[in-house]
Amino acid sequence: MATLTNNLLFKSPVSLFPHPRLLPLLSYASTLPFLPKISSSRISSTPNYNRTPLIPRATAAPGAKKAEKKERVQRVHSIQEFDSALESAKERLVVVEYAASDSEESSQIYPFMVELSRSCSDVEFILVMGDESAQTKELLKREKVENVPHFSFYKSREKIHEEEGIGPDMLVGDVLYYGDSHSAVEQLHSVEDVQKLIEDHKVDHKLIVLDVGLKHCGPCVKVYPTVVKLSRQMDSVVFARMNGDENESCMQFLRDMEVVQVPTFLFIRDGNIEGRYVGSGKGELIGEILRYQGVRVTY
Repeated sequence: MATLTNNLLFKSPVSLFPHPRLLPLLSYASTLPFLPKISSSRISSTPNYNRTPLIPRATAAPGAKKAEKKERVQRVHSIQEFDSALESAKERLVVVEYAASDSEESSQIYPFMVELSRSCSDVEFILVMGDESAQTKELLKREKVENVPHFSFYKSREKIHEEEGIGPDMLVGDVLYYGDSHSAVEQLHSVEDVQKLIEDHKVDHKLIVLDVGLKHCGPCVKVYPTVVKLSRQMDSVVFARMNGDENESCMQFLRDMEVVQVPTFLFIRDGNIEGRYVGSGKGELIGEILRYQGVRVTY
């Protein structure tokens, strides 16, 4: 077993306890029709100017490119179809957009989900139009979706994350954070996984950058695309990730390493923790990695 020698540098952004919570951005969302005193025929929160409805974008005329959209973004129309789609996905990440035909925000974000669906073949994408029928309204009610656009993320039929009012950058970050299984970032699920990773790289003396976060940490999601990109570009560095709230073994590792703020990046070489960076600054993270690689960095 490898021993971690703790030479830790403390800095101070996001507190680990209590766990960060994502607040709905209600000013960017629409009210659903099944709420009291709201018409059941439409979902809307802003005047209907000359907006382009979402449905034509989602179900355009037949053609090669349009067929690809339909294939990668599955449209479901009932609770039964929804449950069947989650069951078929098994352990793959499923990203569901709950939308409305007259929601401008839904129309704006949907094309980005289509593009993501083309590049993320290991992720399933689903579109639910909340104002399509009584069946879809019932589905949104069951899933406790009160505003659109609303994104929910599922694995093994379990909802693991959800957000409202997000933009393209956050959507991309969420998909990478919760579903990127093909990147060069090693996923660690226990103290034993950390020990094995350290043992594996004692021979090559590579720097290990261990990204420690939480499942629902906004800054952790924000910086993760940078981690993924660096993992594909820096062959001389090993990148790994652990979510402290995944299980008790992971949480014990955080306690042992005195991690009280996330995201925390531990820099490990030859079984020793040479330092840490706490925060989600992309430039600062890159600078710290270069510094521990022996590159002189000035700020």
